[in-house]
Amino acid sequence: MNKYRRHLLHWLTAGAAWAALALPVQADMVDRELLGDPEHKVVYQFNKADPDYMNSVLFSVGEMLRKYSDNIHIVVTAIGPGIHILAKQPLRPVSDEVRERVSSLAMYGVTFHACGNTMSALDWTDSDLLDFAEVVDIGADDIMRLQEEGYSYISW
Repeated sequence: MNKYRRHLLHWLTAGAAWAALALPVQADMVDRELLGDPEHKVVYQFNKADPDYMNSVLFSVGEMLRKYSDNIHIVVTAIGPGIHILAKQPLRPVSDEVRERVSSLAMYGVTFHACGNTMSALDWTDSDLLDFAEVVDIGADDIMRLQEEGYSYISW
């Protein structure tokens, strides 16, 4: 392959990846009705804005998704300082890598919940969040209810 074709393919691939990230992602991209109920269900509490914390939790989410594929449903409930991973314009530092990982996980069926109480404290509305984020009234209540539905609870 000559140098020009290689460069063209590189830029087309990179452009397609960025375009995919820019498209609005719907939380129901993975049609759960077609897949049926997964054998495994887990909810992660995401409540810190520390970069190491963010990377560790999201790495764990990705590993669970890789291991169980279509046989797991993962919810990440973002509360307090952790909610900034779901913001279009975060008020705390969120690296591009973390933002890309969150969007990618959402495309693969991970559900992201945003705490309505935290949003109220920040004077945020749904329009301040990424399109795939789902607002829940109270983050702690969301975690409790998901546990009552059989979700395993993971906290860092």
